[in-house]
Amino acid sequence: MKTIGFTAGAFDMFHIGHLNLIENAKAQCDYLIVGVNSDELVETYKRKKAIVPFEERARIIASMRVVNEVIRVDTLDKEYIWHRKPYNLLFIGDDWKNHPRWENTECVMLEHGVRTIYLPYTYSTNSTLLREKLEDY
Repeated sequence: MKTIGFTAGAFDMFHIGHLNLIENAKAQCDYLIVGVNSDELVETYKRKKAIVPFEERARIIASMRVVNEVIRVDTLDKEYIWHRKPYNLLFIGDDWKNHPRWENTECVMLEHGVRTIYLPYTYSTNSTLLREKLEDY
């Protein structure tokens, strides 16, 4: 049976943390679907606008050899996405481990036979740090 993995994110200002997440996810599945959060979704949950527009972020992710499919994501609800694009493994950075939203997601997805895997978060670089550095210039 083919193992299908899913991860999602804004992937704004693509950096090494994004690369690590996607490569680590692909190492654990046969087929990797990456959801790129729409500009509207990013603004809703991050309370800031994406610097790089959705179409460009999606194209960057689609160009990666380890990514099999890119989908637009307009919701944080992983179960809703699963109904649209079924997968076996759900990948997220371990900075979300023990967060109530993700504990709930983990339980809900387990009911569908989906295992949630927490991957090492890259603390040295993230989009927030990049934004702060840019503000200093």
